[in-house]
Amino acid sequence: MESGFDEKDFLACCGSTKFAQEMALAAPFASLEQAVAAATDIWFNKVDVSAWLQAFSAHPQIGDSAPSSQSHHQTTSAHFDYNVSFEHPESDVIANDVITHRWSKGEQSTALATATSSSLQELSEWNARYRQKFGFIFIICASGRSTDGILAELKNRYSNRPIVEFEIAAQEQMKVTELRLKKLFTGKAKVSSTSDQYPAVFAKKVEEDRVSIIGGHLTANSENTAGRTSEVRTRTRPPITTHVLDVSRGSPAAGIEVCLEKWEGTQPRPSFGVTYTSGWKILGSSTTDNDGRSGQLLSIVDAVDPGIYRISFNTGKYCPSGFFPYASIVFEIRESQKREHFHVPLLLSPFSFSTYRGS
Repeated sequence: MESGFDEKDFLACCGSTKFAQEMALAAPFASLEQAVAAATDIWFNKVDVSAWLQAFSAHPQIGDSAPSSQSHHQTTSAHFDYNVSFEHPESDVIANDVITHRWSKGEQSTALATATSSSLQELSEWNARYRQKFGFIFIICASGRSTDGILAELKNRYSNRPIVEFEIAAQEQMKVTELRLKKLFTGKAKVSSTSDQYPAVFAKKVEEDRVSIIGGHLTANSENTAGRTSEVRTRTRPPITTHVLDVSRGSPAAGIEVCLEKWEGTQPRPSFGVTYTSGWKILGSSTTDNDGRSGQLLSIVDAVDPGIYRISFNTGKYCPSGFFPYASIVFEIRESQKREHFHVPLLLSPFSFSTYRGS
């Protein structure tokens, strides 16, 4: 069976534009084995260092579902992280990116299923240390690996010299590419048939998948810990945090002004539809960093004061052409919850926003 794949299909397997172009020139392939052999030769012998780095940056960081940078996709209708050529129809671009990130989510499924709040926090910290040392994110073929196993490998590889680690990362990228080529060969016909036959339904499903994929890692911990009694322990971060993700780009939203307030009005709680000139007390404000996180909006305390809180985001400044000039989320912390951690992420697009209660 000869493959009928083009550049955008190969870009879904490896986020290097040069790699995808070379694969498209070498196509068609009579079999998966022939495609893998060509891909291996192109990856190790025909593309340059910048192509390796481009492919690395197209990956979501281990433990995340969003890409590590926005450097590849700067169109106004950008979707996730791949530099799909402009000549491709928009529906093809959307379908391609959703397939890619569904693959990425599946590859990290074992890690997410075995993750705990503490292991994800430690993984995040080591990811940051690794990136600072080597200049690119930690690349590993995560399929079938637990969070603890990935963390152990990250710590082990951290001691490598940069030139050694660069080669290892390239080898791991090739493993991922081979897995995705296999998925491409087995799944292309089905996906194409669905998108051609039901374009409107497929476009709607794309948006649902986009939010689901990005939100998955934010809710994984809270689902795993549902029904458990909250542990009393000393905090290492503020009790209320937030994280803004731009779902139209599939990446963190940097530079958004965030304000945290607490209700201290004369009434027990604010009422819907009533405009208040006073009652809300500002507790802290910040601006989201490159990872979309707002930093410290509240002091680190073991027990947070019960009450009504409001987090507001200056979305209008971030996206002047968007529908919302700002977005506010009001929530209540009860007496029984004062030792819990409240993560209130915002999933933002130019014409909608939504939120989850994270861990």
